[in-house]
Amino acid sequence: MRERTASARDAARSKPLVDARSKTVSAPSSPKLTNQGVNPPKSSETEQRPIPWPTPLGGLAYQRDVLERSILFFDTLRKRANAMLEHEQAGLPPLLNFKYETLLDAREFQRPANYALLRITEVGDACWDDCVDPEKPPVIVLDPRAGHGPGIGGFKRDSEVGIALHVGHPVYFVIFFPEPCPHQTLSDVLAALEQFVAHVAARHNGAKPILYGNCQAGWAATLVSAHCDTPMGPVVLNGSPLSYWEGEPGINPLRLMGGFVGGVWLNHFLSDLNLDRFDGAWLVQNFENLKPGNAIWDKYANLFTKIDTEHDRFLEFERWWNGFYRLSGEEIVSIVEDLFIGNKLEQGQVRIDDHCVADLKRIRNPLIIFASYGDNITPPHQALGWLPAVYETTDALKQAGQRIVYLTNPHVGHLGIFVSASVARFEHRAILENLEAIEALDPGLYEMIVDNPTGDPNCERNQYSVRFDPRQIEDVRFTYPTKAFERVRLMSETNEQLYRAAVSPWVRAVANPWLSASMQWLHPMRTSRYLWSERFFPWMGVFAVLADTVSKNRHALAEDVPLIALERQLIAQVSSFWEAARRLRDAGTERTFRTIFGE
Repeated sequence: MRERTASARDAARSKPLVDARSKTVSAPSSPKLTNQGVNPPKSSETEQRPIPWPTPLGGLAYQRDVLERSILFFDTLRKRANAMLEHEQAGLPPLLNFKYETLLDAREFQRPANYALLRITEVGDACWDDCVDPEKPPVIVLDPRAGHGPGIGGFKRDSEVGIALHVGHPVYFVIFFPEPCPHQTLSDVLAALEQFVAHVAARHNGAKPILYGNCQAGWAATLVSAHCDTPMGPVVLNGSPLSYWEGEPGINPLRLMGGFVGGVWLNHFLSDLNLDRFDGAWLVQNFENLKPGNAIWDKYANLFTKIDTEHDRFLEFERWWNGFYRLSGEEIVSIVEDLFIGNKLEQGQVRIDDHCVADLKRIRNPLIIFASYGDNITPPHQALGWLPAVYETTDALKQAGQRIVYLTNPHVGHLGIFVSASVARFEHRAILENLEAIEALDPGLYEMIVDNPTGDPNCERNQYSVRFDPRQIEDVRFTYPTKAFERVRLMSETNEQLYRAAVSPWVRAVANPWLSASMQWLHPMRTSRYLWSERFFPWMGVFAVLADTVSKNRHALAEDVPLIALERQLIAQVSSFWEAARRLRDAGTERTFRTIFGE
């Protein structure tokens, strides 16, 4: 029986994760980090060829194609709105593409938190025993709690969950529920995560679990690692900010936002109005404001031009992107005040509980930091800049007995670090397949260099090579206006004290369920989606009928048709305008910040 199971497991692992006809992505070597800024490699300019003038018959065919695409486009927006409403009515369940069972529900803990621990039980048609090697350490995937719901780490087969299973690890997933527990604090969440880690280790005879932390879940995993008595294996930090004041001028404006809104008091105010709950839609809106051209134009232009192939992918991603969860008022105030504005994590001033303060020097399990030059939310500055603040020299890092490995991608965006199928099939697989080598390294700082001559993300283990080049702490030391951010922190603390003492009691007195519900339904991140549903505007139902007819008799034009080429050029020009406007805005924001708060 064991031989049959082993052979089935080997056969399951040998199956390709994607169709052989899918596109492949090469893994170019990473540029070196310097304190002069982080710049991704520039792509070469493409030569534009003259486009022949269209014929009259070609114009009629193009008009028909545009009409059909318009019908399908608006029908897709209608489907997105309906899916969003249905998802909310169902209670916003996690969007995992794997079968699972719930092991622990932290809402029932002595210190309740709206978290739960899941065990992945099936991979498509393959059962757990056919895919997993019980001798390998378990992997726990933590999704970011940054406004969206859980599931992005495993909402498709080519994901972190899928790759970990493919490599043979038992996989667990940490989810959270839409509503926080009353008066839930960050300490309660960390206590729940610690119990999850201990429970998984106990299920595997004491094997230390590997933590996979995405974005904000990365710093949560780091805080758990820094706790006084939490044993665990390597921690993989994917696009996780740990040094919140770092960033490249004019490129990473999100770190400046606290200075322009007066600090943490605004988050406190919005939480008070919403009955001590902070709506995650505000956080998602901040993300979209980083690249307004993409939020307003690019993603819809891409859907319109590629409506025949982008329909399913668009709806799949938008279902997660528009599922807004909430945090407690205590949580959001603590996160913004201590981390994003206070920058206290790298300074060892974040209190986990009454007995322990998060000291990053206490971490002994290996850290693998995965960052990208194309990430404008968590650039390599924020992912790596905390190291010189904690370890003044490379010798200090070695004397602490710590091994820290960083891996960079030259171009993928923030979400792509833990969403992109090609990244999952290559970089994340390379990390998991080389964990033993990482744990065997001598203490120090290393850059993980992956060489893939085939350029195929599905290549076999013997077709790519990995080396760990020693680096110095000085290689990740950046300069930024420290005094300016200190002034922002002092301003925030002053405003928060005034608001907490003089304004908050009055706001809480007038807050009520009607006001809270109105704030939720009228939030622009929701209304801009809801209004495309026939539940709000009945005439949108016409597109459902028309789209069905068009789909059965579609007249799509080829890409080389002159009017299609002209359309693409116009769309590219509008995109360039939005990008230029964003660059001007970000540069102006940086100058204004330095004018107000100094260098």
